[in-house]
Amino acid sequence: MSIEQVLKLSSAFSPSAPIDQATLFSGRIGQLTDVLNALNQKGQHAILFGERGVGKTSLARVLSRGFLIDGKPLPTATINCDPTMTFSGLWKKLLREVPINFQRQPAGFTGAAEVSQASLADYLPDPVTPDDVRHLLSKMGKILLVIDELDRIEDPSVASLLADTIKTLSDHAVDATVLLVGVADSVDTLINEHQSVERALVQVRMPRMSRIELFQIIDKGLSQAGMTSDTDARLKIAALSQGLPHYTHLLAQNAGQRAAGNDRTVVTIEDVRTAIDNALAKAQQSTVNAYHKATNSPRDNLYPQVLLACAMAKQDALGYFAAVDVRQPLCDIMGRAYDIPAFSQHLNKFCEISRGPVLQRTGTARRFRFRFVNPLLQPYVLMDGIRKSLISEAAIIG
Repeated sequence: MSIEQVLKLSSAFSPSAPIDQATLFSGRIGQLTDVLNALNQKGQHAILFGERGVGKTSLARVLSRGFLIDGKPLPTATINCDPTMTFSGLWKKLLREVPINFQRQPAGFTGAAEVSQASLADYLPDPVTPDDVRHLLSKMGKILLVIDELDRIEDPSVASLLADTIKTLSDHAVDATVLLVGVADSVDTLINEHQSVERALVQVRMPRMSRIELFQIIDKGLSQAGMTSDTDARLKIAALSQGLPHYTHLLAQNAGQRAAGNDRTVVTIEDVRTAIDNALAKAQQSTVNAYHKATNSPRDNLYPQVLLACAMAKQDALGYFAAVDVRQPLCDIMGRAYDIPAFSQHLNKFCEISRGPVLQRTGTARRFRFRFVNPLLQPYVLMDGIRKSLISEAAIIG
């Protein structure tokens, strides 16, 4: 067993925390370029949006580290929003991450100058207005300000004031870039609050990762430990991940460590099978609870199969699927024909608080579309289906 390889795999893959090293970041070149283009233009800002778990925070962290402007590190500040946050609280929390050093000459002009440190937040009034932010940032030069988890803010006035702030920063060509990170609803909220902000805000959608991008994660991570994987192992990890990098990191790390533990440098599909068992055993309790709440029923035992069919359903670019997309996977799982009325009530129940909700519904009757509230539940459901022999590995890999 190579302890060194096991340790390298522990650092090469990051299933529990966002990636913040450019050397380990894979894929997303198009999104990275779009944000960098906004960064290099005065008056341009960006919003990075997509489903939870697609890697938005990882991209934001890579952007906020290691970039040079005129040969100097780009000043950055990053915060995560929370439900209690106000507009004033947001900017004070964000700008306290920007230190300012200043010198104070002793009385009599003798002796060495004293160096003191403050933060940019110290120069904000209370309460803070959009123009206060504009005035302060206009004196700073180039800076990147990352506001993550924008969708967690509950105060509706914050979105309106943020839209006003971006508008005034753009109108005055202030050389600061605000990068907002959230879900698709965050874009709609901001633009609805201030239609003219749309021209100042580059909208960068983060879709789920392609298989090629997931392969890059696997190959780059394993190479850190001098390892590779065979084709079947790569395909299975990528297919089970469903475009969500968290599971790619988790499965590749566990499969790689199993191979290293057996003194092998090539990861096989048997290593991935063991990694699935480990992933299910170590799944977050919130995920396990959500699955149990959604599928447990003393009278109707079809809920697990319908949820599995939802996880297998063909999705659009925003993660939505229709009832018709669930029908064929359910027929394959059950081994007999099912019409939509036989499981439509299950889909609706998945959208109610009594079963989570685990699905979000949009549209109108007979045209409803659904998607997972927590996308990370989808790969868990697939792996559980394989473990329980409800579906075959081939059904997932395609």
